[in-house]
Amino acid sequence: MPLTKPIKIGTRGSDLALWQANFVREELEKRGHEVEITIIKTQGDKIQHLSFDKMEGKGFFTKEIEASLLNEDVDLAVHSHKDLETNQPEGLEIAAVSSRANPCELLLIRKPAHEEQALWGLKKDAIVGTSSARRKSQLLALRPDVQIKDLRGNVPTRVDKLKSGEYDAILLAKAGVLRLKLELDDLVGIDLTPDEFVPAPAQGVLALQIRSNDTFLKSLLSAVNDSEVQKVVHLERSVLNLMNGGCQLPLGVYCDNKYVHVSFSDDAMHPSRYFRFPYIDEQDFPKKIVEHLQHQQV
Repeated sequence: MPLTKPIKIGTRGSDLALWQANFVREELEKRGHEVEITIIKTQGDKIQHLSFDKMEGKGFFTKEIEASLLNEDVDLAVHSHKDLETNQPEGLEIAAVSSRANPCELLLIRKPAHEEQALWGLKKDAIVGTSSARRKSQLLALRPDVQIKDLRGNVPTRVDKLKSGEYDAILLAKAGVLRLKLELDDLVGIDLTPDEFVPAPAQGVLALQIRSNDTFLKSLLSAVNDSEVQKVVHLERSVLNLMNGGCQLPLGVYCDNKYVHVSFSDDAMHPSRYFRFPYIDEQDFPKKIVEHLQHQQV
């Protein structure tokens, strides 16, 4: 039975965040509910001059939205799951996750920097844009010749900076580029598969967050939850949680239901090391993975 008042979705104002919020709005409207979208500016939106590994704290793109949820200014928050802290604030919970979009990293290359014979088709000593500690560390492991230059801004802004010649190439989550249907004909796009360039935990998945005491939305959102995705994302984020990680930690974790692929370094400017674990559907499996990683650090 629909609510008598609209369901208010809280979201960031970027093109991608609004796509995500509208995707969820449409799912709810199909079920007969009126929905409104409220844009909330986060710390990550306000601070554009620092890379994530240099920013203090966690939850750069979520804290203000979560505060609005707790204050009952909004009823539901839609996040890129990979942006959320692994420990939920008291009084909030993830009620549902979406199906998983393509989890690959997408390397976008300006045509003058494209060399067919080079790894990933990217010329030697190219300038690659990213502000992600995880991506920096993996680039140092797989393409130590490249120069890494910080890159901030929403997805269209980052693509525009590439097209203007500030970079030879940039790294983005493929899911976001697909969702925005950007015009990329003048660039070369290379998919870096998750077993080669390991994504962030929960990359490509949306998280639907509510107040824990909102039994109506909890019941409603159970119908849109993807339980299989929820299971593997829980595993990926459990590893992140046990490593006490956030945006500053150079950690990639991806489960394909056969293997868990992990990239890890102790510092963004140190090359990642790579691990592959046969997938086991056991509660303590994330702990075993982390114990192995920590043993490798000694």
